[in-house]
Formats: sequence, structure tokens, C-alpha cells
Amino acid sequence: MDLNYARQSFEEYLKRYNREDEKVRLKIVHTYGVMEYAGQIAERLGLSGEDRELAQLVGLLHDIGRFEQLKRFDSFEPETMNHARFGVELLFGEGMIREFVREDTWDGIIRTAIARHSDFMLSGVSGDRELLHAKLIRDADKLDNCRVKLEDSVEILLGASAEEAGGMPVTPEVMEQFSKRRSIRSETRKTRMDYWVSYLAYFFDINFDVSRDIIREQRFAERMIDRIPYSNPQTAEQMKVIKEILVSWI
Repeated sequence: MDLNYARQSFEEYLKRYNREDEKVRLKIVHTYGVMEYAGQIAERLGLSGEDRELAQLVGLLHDIGRFEQLKRFDSFEPETMNHARFGVELLFGEGMIREFVREDTWDGIIRTAIARHSDFMLSGVSGDRELLHAKLIRDADKLDNCRVKLEDSVEILLGASAEEAGGMPVTPEVMEQFSKRRSIRSETRKTRMDYWVSYLAYFFDINFDVSRDIIREQRFAERMIDRIPYSNPQTAEQMKVIKEILVSWI
């Protein structure tokens, strides 16, 4: 496994897309961020050198389908494309995986981890190592998504300014799911605040204690909640409840 070779190949792949597009830029930065967090989690877990590199390789490739989704639809929305499934088809159906890693030793693990990284819930993964890396990429993805939600434009993330989003309510169905410590089903999101709360609900699907340690150290939950000005009094009260639930959970 040669991570430098894989990164060089990834940079070549990106030449097909407009890197000046803000959404493409966001996904490139996210890819490298997930790669970094995957390495951190693997190190904190005390994994072998090979598994640390494998975790980073999966991080590098996990969202490869996103770039074509943006090119075709200019959207991250799941109804436009299943980006995980498309990424697996690119890598393994079309054989692109050999452009990033010459050996086929880890193909099964890489395929499973990428295919399952955006599932609503992770289940039915057989094999201890496959499950380990499927869990690891899901955690690394969520950790860097925290950075994304704190650093990137709220308008790009939500399609509305922070002020506009904060004037919208959290709908009862989304509030109920959150109160039950559940991830939010995408089809139930109606308002921009529903989307924001769904990002906060990612924390309920964290797999490793070391990932929660990073969340606490970075104060990701508190900082994400405080990023939006909640001008709607109902929303402000809802977010107090959400903050209490989330901080306690983490």
C-alpha cells in the first residue's frame, strides 16, 4: 500500500472537475480531512501500521462518487445520486481502484467500507476487519463533517443564511427523532433547521470512544449549536433541549 501514490492518483482524478467550484472545493478539503481523522482514530485505537494506512486510504476514496454527483446535479442531496454506491461502481465495477492501489489484497475491506459509509445505520457487515473499517470511516466522516459545519459557508450547507435558518422551526417529527437519540431520516427534513439538527444527530451514530474523545476535546457539539443565531423563540427553546441532550450523550 502506497498512500503517496494513492494521493497523486486522486489529484489526477480531480482534474476532471472544476476545482474553483465552491462545492467541489469543499469536498476536496473534506476528503483530506476524513483521511486525517481516519488516521487519528486508528492511532488512538492502537491499530497496526497497515490498518492505519488502510483507514487513510478508505478516507481518501470514500467520497469519490461525490464529484460526479456535483458535476451532473450540482447537489449533495441523496435523491440525486447514491454517491456511495456510485463510488463503489467507479472503483470496482469500472476497475478504477487499481489507479489508487496496485494490490487487490484489501479490495473487500475497501469496497465494504465505502459502500456502507453513508448508510442510515450500519448492520449486516460480516468479518471483524471489514466491520472495523466500516465503523472507522463512518466516525472519521462525521468528525470532519463537524469541521465542515463550523468552517464552511452556512449558505452553501443549508441553502440559506444562518440568520434565515435560525428563523425557521424544527419540525415535531425531527424533534421527536432527536429526543429519542436517533439519526434523522432524510425524508423527514422539511426546514433548514431540520437539516441542521440532522447534522447534530450524527453524534448518536459514533462508534468508538476515542471518536467521542475528539468530539469532546474540540467541543464540536457546542460550537455547532452556537453557530446559528436562533431568532425564532420556539427554535431557541428547542435548541436548548437539543444541546442538553447532546452534551449529556457525548
